[in-house]
Amino acid sequence: MEVLDSNRITAGPMMSRFESEVASLHDCRFGLMSNSGTSALQIALAALKETHDWADGDEVLVPAVTFVATSNVVLYNNLVPVFVDVEPDFYDIDPASIERRITPRTRAIMPVHVGGLPCDMDPILDIARRHGLQIVEDSAETMFARYKRRTVGSFGNVGCFSTYAAHIITTGVGGVSTTNDPELLVLMKSIMNHGRDSIYIRIDDDAGRTGDELFEVANRRFSFVRLGHSFRCTEMEAALGIAQLEERDEHWARRRRIAGRYRDALGSLEGRLQLPEVRPESDHAFMFYPLVLSDPADSRPALIQFLEERGIETRYLLPLINQPVYRRMFGNLDAEYPVAARLNEKAFYIGCHPEMTDGDADYVIECLQTYFADRT
Repeated sequence: MEVLDSNRITAGPMMSRFESEVASLHDCRFGLMSNSGTSALQIALAALKETHDWADGDEVLVPAVTFVATSNVVLYNNLVPVFVDVEPDFYDIDPASIERRITPRTRAIMPVHVGGLPCDMDPILDIARRHGLQIVEDSAETMFARYKRRTVGSFGNVGCFSTYAAHIITTGVGGVSTTNDPELLVLMKSIMNHGRDSIYIRIDDDAGRTGDELFEVANRRFSFVRLGHSFRCTEMEAALGIAQLEERDEHWARRRRIAGRYRDALGSLEGRLQLPEVRPESDHAFMFYPLVLSDPADSRPALIQFLEERGIETRYLLPLINQPVYRRMFGNLDAEYPVAARLNEKAFYIGCHPEMTDGDADYVIECLQTYFADRT
């Protein structure tokens, strides 16, 4: 209602407040709201490409298990995604597999904090330092979580969050970038606003200016200095985000309680289901609850059909290298990425949303227990 009463929809004080709060909660100086987590990733790479003078065809390391947007934005920036296998227990990028994928054209690593669990950042940061690589954290699925007392989004050059409907907090659609680099911030603002001259990005950037200084803004107000995108968001989404931040602790705790309920009840299915682990010295935000079939005799299609027919919606665990479009572009990569290939065949996830009741969670548990009991 404050936004409607203000008669201002374009980016303004509400968005500035949301950006500042998200940045502060992730131990960063600056935040920048865009229209999606994908847009946040795309402008981060574009800004780094311009800053470091990367050439088309240079390479960016991405995990072989992630949402397709992670590697799509590499391609959209005329760069090449090079896949890295993931950890079999945590599903994040495997630091032990990174260096073998580095070539003279490697420019960056994009660790993805999958499903709410931070990556093992210490060895990733060490590799990046030794090889002179930049880091863009894809933290779309993970907000507020800490790794060794440090918050996701604060490790790399840029952290990128999603506030889409299914994520830790939601603005309906939206994304947020975090950084400690003021020059990158200015560049990303320009890129997400059609490549506009950074002297005038938001409508009050000319406030308080007079004389020659005001004319300079007016003279460059409609100047575009690079190729860019229309990735802007509005005050309405920012207002939703502020309200969500006010409830973040409650939502965070609720997700963890549901995850604990799942773990307590499904532990009896050890040997049939691999349950998610929490990395030592890390939080887990549990955006969703991943499960992996452990017994080769168990059929994922049969289990998925059983659950879906009973009103339990599922998703496969972020398959990437086997996506039809990627198979056409890169061929069959399963032999190179055995952990990802196994997860693409055996892994899926179920809901862990704060709006779920205990009864909802118990119903999911009951259905899973029934399925496996009938197939002993």
